[in-house]
Amino acid sequence: MYERRLSDNGYATYKLARTNNRGDGLLTAVHQNHFRVLNHKELLFNDIMGDRVAQLLHVELIMNFFENESVNIEKEAVVVNTHLMFPHNSRYCFPRLQQVYKILQYIESYGEEYQLPPVPIILCGDWNGSKRGHVYKFLRSQGFVSSYDIAHHYTDSDEDACKWVSHRNHRGNICGVDFIWLYNPDNHRKPLKESFMEAVLGNIKNHFHDNGSDITYTQFLQTFSQLGLTSHPFNVLSTEEIRELWDHVTNGGGVIEYSLLDQSAWNPCTFIQQKESIEESEERGTQAIVSNTATTIGFQIKNAVLFPPEVETGHWPENYFLSDHAHLTVEFSPVIMQCCL
Repeated sequence: MYERRLSDNGYATYKLARTNNRGDGLLTAVHQNHFRVLNHKELLFNDIMGDRVAQLLHVELIMNFFENESVNIEKEAVVVNTHLMFPHNSRYCFPRLQQVYKILQYIESYGEEYQLPPVPIILCGDWNGSKRGHVYKFLRSQGFVSSYDIAHHYTDSDEDACKWVSHRNHRGNICGVDFIWLYNPDNHRKPLKESFMEAVLGNIKNHFHDNGSDITYTQFLQTFSQLGLTSHPFNVLSTEEIRELWDHVTNGGGVIEYSLLDQSAWNPCTFIQQKESIEESEERGTQAIVSNTATTIGFQIKNAVLFPPEVETGHWPENYFLSDHAHLTVEFSPVIMQCCL
């Protein structure tokens, strides 16, 4: 049904099932009048609990959006579709963070392999986590903005975190978990590994309160083990990666004070980049930064809506049976940007 109807309306479809015959998966449809798919990659998270997958599409805009295109403008973008695992309890925040980390790592390695110039990145799908979660904060630290929140001038504050919902889950809870994330190529990004380390430390730091003021490497390693993060089913971090985290905090020292660990981890109130607020991110979606480097496109967020409309006020209509998810639509328009290679 989907393939036929989408094909009849000019869309090329890309499907990817979850591993181990889970019975569901992903579908991305690209309108062939607007985009040319240059490459298509599949990401299988077999090594992370949940049999989750992601799709990466490297696309090129094939329409002339600008009146004067005498300058050679890169009109490419990367689109990723995914569905993260459900946070059954607090321990699931670690493999969820790792899933996102692997997606961003793959985007970086793809860009290096194919010598991709700076391009906009769109991440979309069911993220199974709200604006209060660590995945949201991790993506914000990487320069991504929530398109719906930008369109409606919502901030990252707790006050704005429940302004809208998009899902009634199997527990009967309503929450906002469906995002279309945008990264424009002129945005500042924190180094990916550093950001991931801070995210992990931000999740684990509270488990050291009972250890006193000083923490040894043995205690540090044991805490990860006690949380089940070094063994099946999570397998989030290897011993080598935990050692790398330790060295990141201590600079190779023998012990650390809890206060120093706290400084190296996320502060939930200040995870947004120091140089750029969400309002500045919105402005950067509409303005180019002038330099003598690559000329490429970015995207301006023109509009974003959720259907049914009741969910935009934080309510789930009892008479909505189409899905347990609301339908999120974001309208982008291209803008010219100057970016550093």
